[in-house]
Formats: sequence, C-alpha cells, structure tokens
Amino acid sequence: MSPTVLPQSLRTTPRLDRWVRFNVDRTVTVFSGKVELGQGIETAIAQLAADELDVDLERLSLVAGDTMQSPDEWYTAGSQSIEVGGLAMRLVCAEVRRLFLEAAARELEVNAAELRVRDGTIEVAGTDLRTSYWDLASRVSLARDATGAAAPKAAADLGLIGKSAPRRDLRTKVTGSAYVHDLELPGMVFGRVLRPPSYSARLAAFDADAIRAMPGVVAVMVSGNFIGLCAEREEQAVNAHQAARRAASWKEESLLPSSTEVRDILPTLLSVRSTVHRQGERSVTGAMRRLEASYSKPYIAHASIGPSCALAVHDQGRLTIWSHTQGSHLLRGQIAQVMAMATADVDVIHKDGAGCYGHNGADDVALDAALLARACGRPVLVQWTREDELAWAPYGSAMVVKMAACIDATDRVVDWQHEIWSHTHIKRPGWAEGINLLAAWHMDPPFPVPPAKDSPQPAGGADRNAIPLYDFPVQEISKNFIADMPLRVSALRSLGAFANIFAIESFMDELAAAANVDAIEFRLRHLKDPRARRVIETVAKAAGWTSGEKGDGTRGRGLGFARYKNRSAYCAVIAEVELAEVLRVKHVFAAVDAGLVVNPDGLANQIEGGIVQAISWTLKEQVLWDRDRVLARSWEAYPILRFDETPEVEVSIVDRTDEPSLGTGECAAGPTAAAVANALFNAMGVRARDLPLTPERIARAME
Repeated sequence: MSPTVLPQSLRTTPRLDRWVRFNVDRTVTVFSGKVELGQGIETAIAQLAADELDVDLERLSLVAGDTMQSPDEWYTAGSQSIEVGGLAMRLVCAEVRRLFLEAAARELEVNAAELRVRDGTIEVAGTDLRTSYWDLASRVSLARDATGAAAPKAAADLGLIGKSAPRRDLRTKVTGSAYVHDLELPGMVFGRVLRPPSYSARLAAFDADAIRAMPGVVAVMVSGNFIGLCAEREEQAVNAHQAARRAASWKEESLLPSSTEVRDILPTLLSVRSTVHRQGERSVTGAMRRLEASYSKPYIAHASIGPSCALAVHDQGRLTIWSHTQGSHLLRGQIAQVMAMATADVDVIHKDGAGCYGHNGADDVALDAALLARACGRPVLVQWTREDELAWAPYGSAMVVKMAACIDATDRVVDWQHEIWSHTHIKRPGWAEGINLLAAWHMDPPFPVPPAKDSPQPAGGADRNAIPLYDFPVQEISKNFIADMPLRVSALRSLGAFANIFAIESFMDELAAAANVDAIEFRLRHLKDPRARRVIETVAKAAGWTSGEKGDGTRGRGLGFARYKNRSAYCAVIAEVELAEVLRVKHVFAAVDAGLVVNPDGLANQIEGGIVQAISWTLKEQVLWDRDRVLARSWEAYPILRFDETPEVEVSIVDRTDEPSLGTGECAAGPTAAAVANALFNAMGVRARDLPLTPERIARAME
C-alpha cells in the first residue's frame, strides 16, 4: 500500500515532525488538520496513529485544527477525513515507526526484522535488549519530508483499527467543557452583532452614543452596515443588542423572487449550460418507451441547534481566535486579509461548537469576534442569535433536476438524460478568490462579494453524483450553472449529491414501476459493480424485502442507493413510512461498504446521523421568504425533525478489510431521501417529486 503519489494532506504539509511528536513524559502527540464536528474523527484518527505506531491509545493525544501546530489539511469536508487525512496519518506513522526501528537496530546491533514494538517499547524477542521511541527521540530527526515509502500495516496485523473505541470527545461534550461557547478568559467581555434585517438593507441612521451609555457596554463599533457591541456581562450585551435593533433604521428594497417554488424560479434565472458527461450514441431503432420527470430541492439551512460562536484576543499585534471552523488555515488567511495583518500574526484554534456538516456561521462569527476584540482591546466572546443563524448563515443551494430515459423491449434503460439547474455549492472562506466572510461585505469600505464558482468533476458540486453508477449505454449529463443567487449559499452536507441521488433513485423507481419490475431487481439488472450489488442485496436481506411487495394504502417501503461521489462509500437504504396526518418514517435499514472500517461504532453513528438529518430535509425543511427578506428566523418558521419523530435505524456494515477506507459522512443523505419518496409511492401510488414532502405537497401530488 505504498502510493506513488502522496495524499493531498502530505503534499501540503510533508514534514514528519508536523504530524508526530514524542514527549518527555513518554506520551505521544499527533497533529491533524481534520477536526471534530461530531463525526468521531478525533477517535478514529487517534486509532489510526496508535495502531501504526504500536502505542496504547491512552498514551496518545491529538491536536487538531490549530494553525500554529497542526498540518494544513484544507477543510474537514467532503467525507475525506479518513479517506485522505486518515491515509496521510497512517503513512506518516508507518514511516516514523520504520525510522525508529532502523535506529533501534543500529543501537542494539541487530537486524530491524528482529525487532517488535509494544506500547512504544522496541525490543528483541526472547532477549533483554530493548529501547523505546522516547529513548531514541533525541537521535532520530523527524525534520524530514514524508516519502510514502513505508507501507501501513496489512489488515491481518491491525490491532486497534477495525474495533470500536469509546469516543474521546464525549465526556467533555456531556459536561459542556468542550464548547467554544463556554470558554472564558480573564477580562473577557461579551459581544453581539446587529445584522441588517435583509440582504438589501442599508443603514440609514443609528444612535451609537445611546448604546454606549447603556449599563456594562464597553465598546460599540459601526462600520458601514456592520454594527457590533461589547459588554461586561452577557445579559448586558443581549440588552444592548435589543436596544441597538430599535435604534437602527434601514433602507430596504424588494429584491427577492415573488415565488418560493424553486422549480418555477431556477430555470428562469440566467445560467450557463455545459455538458458534464456524455457517453454512447443515441439510436432511434427498435421499440422504446420514453419517460420524463422533474424533481426539485429547496434552499436548506444548516439549522445547527447551537448558534455559532467564537472567542478572540487581539493583543500586542497578535490575534488568536477559537472557532468551530472546518478550515482553520484557510480562515486564518481570510481574517488576516480583512484585518490587514500578517498571516503569521494570526492563530486560529479549532474548538468544538455548533454541529455542522458544511459551511454555517462559524467562520463569519470568527471575523465578528476578531473585529470586536480589536475594537475594545479585550478578549471577546461573540455568539450569534437564532435569527441570525437561520437568516444569515449560508444555505444549501436549491436545485431542479429534469430526467428522461428510454426503455427498450427487454425493459432495460438504453438512453439516460439528466439536466441540472443550480447555484454553486461552495463559497467557503479561502475557496477561490476574494473574501467569503459576512462582516467583510458589510464593512465600510466593503470587500467585494467574490464571484460564484462551482467545484468541478470528478468530485463535483452541483453535479456531484449526477453521473449514474448504473450501466446505461447512452448517457448525457448537463448542468445549468446560475452564478447570481437570490439567497446566500455555500456547502451543505453532500452538496449537489442530495438532489441528484434523490432524482436518480426516484426516477429509477418510476422506470421500474413502468416496466412492472421489482425496484431492487430493476437496479441489479443495471449494475455490474459487485460492491454496489452487495450493499443492495445486504439491505434487502436485512429488511426482509419481498420482490414486488406493495403498500397497503397507508404504509409502504422504498429503496435508495448510491456510491457517494461515485468513488467513496456505497450506501443502500430501505425506508418504511406511514401516512396519516403527516408522512412519518417509522423504520430505516441501511447497508454501507466503506472499505476498511476504522471504528465500526463511529461508522454506524455517521450513517444513523446522516439518515436522521436527511429525513428532516426530506419531510420538513425549506427556506421561505417574501419579496423583502428571508422568513426562516425561528424554529416555528423553519421546523426540523423532532426527537419523537426519529425512526428506528439499523445499519449493516459490509466488511472490506482488504480495501482502502472510504469516506462515509455524507453517503446516506441522497439514498434516504429517495427511499422515503419511493416508500410514499409504494404506500399510496403517489409520486411526489418536490421536496420537502409536506402534507400540502403530497396532497398536490395526489391531484
């Protein structure tokens, strides 16, 4: 397993001493750029490192997402933490282990093949000859670049990888000490930012002096449309923020679309069309049936249950920020530009915060805190309001997907067409040119909002998972990219894959029904990939699927399947639904093939969480607005799935210890949406193609 090309993480930060350190207290510290977002990555990366180094897991600590210490691993995103970051850590630790074994062999005057490592002690079997990583640390220099020449352990030699280890982050999360919201520094004050009431709003008047005179207020900053304040106590900051809202007057324009139905809006917006993928030549010979359908997904909020928060200290020309960002190094560069500081004088340290798979308000609030820390000269903890979190954090882009296919006389798909309308799916800080931080756009003078740019294939953005994994001889995938957006959008878990898989798997169900073929049988006859077939067969067996099974008018079951990005984990989902006043998901079965699994319990957690979030998106979530402003500003206006609405979930893991680890964090989203919609059709014969599947939309589909 010695790659000729190092993973991106090692190409960016190749020095071994940036990844591993042996401490004088006989512990080990490893450094990672992949941070904990609730996905259990801190535990999994520690398992990978401890296993390759042959040290006890309890002896090893991990520092992640600190720009002064950790390697630059871009973002914790794209289901790449294990696939890329984990592979980098294995390669580093394997090479470090080999360097120390070679040094031990020289010191003990034996062949390196005679040595073994037990919890960091290097010994010659059957003798008293021994040394350790710590004994040799002063004589083995890790100030060298990784080569990738040392192969990680074979599956048969693994001890920790493949076994469930307790989550290392849970204790502090249960006690509350994990979160940036609970950090406290000497002399710290509390900050709030008054956001404009809408995207178009411009500050017309504001009485800053009246706010400065309020109890506890230590600073008020006004720059263009940016209004921030600091107070000695949090309730004083809250009171001042409420008063500031009353003291500010704004000029607004009615610029938002008159409709919130994205299937009506997106195809009318100015777009640039391109061909994503084309395969085979179209033929008009033979008897064929042509089917067409259109699907849509609304703008979706991250809706993190905890609001975004950051702590900043500006002292003697240096800036330190604690943030729940997913890209510490990239955020550091952006904030340094806005603050006109040298990048070396800024340190961004990851600290757990509001859970988010994608780009929520974490980066924006970090700049808020930096600006206010400089304005008041004291450490500042800034927390967003629920309203700001829902109305101002970036959304996942709305999408419209039109499908068409031709079926021949043998009920096989011979021609497949897939057309997308979408905005970008990534405007993270550091992505492409310009500054992608909210306060920077509101300041005077403002930083320009960077132009939209989408992520290209093979990973894709709007077109992620648009190329089918199925074996269709003729395919044409096209994308209509809409650069100018009515709402702020960026990365949301799975990017365009959620809508594309929902459309593909719903349409496959429609084609199977038109051919009067069982939904699973229809998919299998179009799949050659043995791993794809295996996960579908595994979930069918777990769910007790019966060929041709029908719903009873109120209950039904449906299937969804995909391989995330067509190169990461395989996932198949069967959802059982019940329709009464609302559509409810009662039971979900999932099967996943993620190659070599580091922590089985962690993997199951990822699939379960992805399923629950996708059900919430599928049944409830959509951003609504009027002509003036976004209306999604509270849980009443933007409902999410409640605890009492979550289904029972059973996850089956297909064992592939002989294969590389594959990313799993986002693989369940699209299959779950399709499985729920297909289950609705199975139950009632109603095909709902526009998300979310609210009672109103289901009733409309019945008409």
